Amino acid sequence: MKKITRKKHLEMKLQSVPAHPKPKVGLEQYTTPSVIASDLIWNAYSLGDVEGRDIVDLGCGTGIFAIGSSLMGANSSVGVDIDEDSIKLAQELKDKLKLTNLNFIVSNIDDFNESSNVDTVFQNPPFGSQKNADSGQDLRFIQKAIELETEVLYSFHMQSTEDFLIKYYEDNDFEITHIFRYKFPIPKIYDFHTKEKQNVNVIVIRAILK
Repeated sequence: MKKITRKKHLEMKLQSVPAHPKPKVGLEQYTTPSVIASDLIWNAYSLGDVEGRDIVDLGCGTGIFAIGSSLMGANSSVGVDIDEDSIKLAQELKDKLKLTNLNFIVSNIDDFNESSNVDTVFQNPPFGSQKNADSGQDLRFIQKAIELETEVLYSFHMQSTEDFLIKYYEDNDFEITHIFRYKFPIPKIYDFHTKEKQNVNVIVIRAILK
């Protein structure tokens, strides 16, 4: 496959990643838009966190960060998600793109164990955009990244929790190097949604283990 040299080209490639086929409210599933995913992956690539690295995408959904990392030259990329419907679509796209450095696993993140080294983790966990969502799910994902002994973590969170998260990361021996800010579109996909689309302010924290 021809090497991708522009962020716009990466975004165009990621537009082929499908949305969650059957969004499950209990998993707070919202597909990351290609424009956000490509921007974050491009920044990670520029910081040396993708090319030639071993990547894990926790709670990968249909695999946009795992696929994007693979396209940008990751040594290996593994997407992990509990939802079999989403993983099936991710696997189909992997086969279509003929990405040999990519693998998908159906698993609860708590049960996932990577035998090889993990250089970079991407994760877009349930970050509490729903009023009735279980709080603290994103913290569970952070703890999994610690367990995997990843060198670098990119993690989505609600912007409103930023001050708490900065302290939480520091208390867990992470050094925050960058904070990326996005307006994340939440489409009307669940019965309780009243608006066709609502933009939610999110942050993505890049942190390295001390």
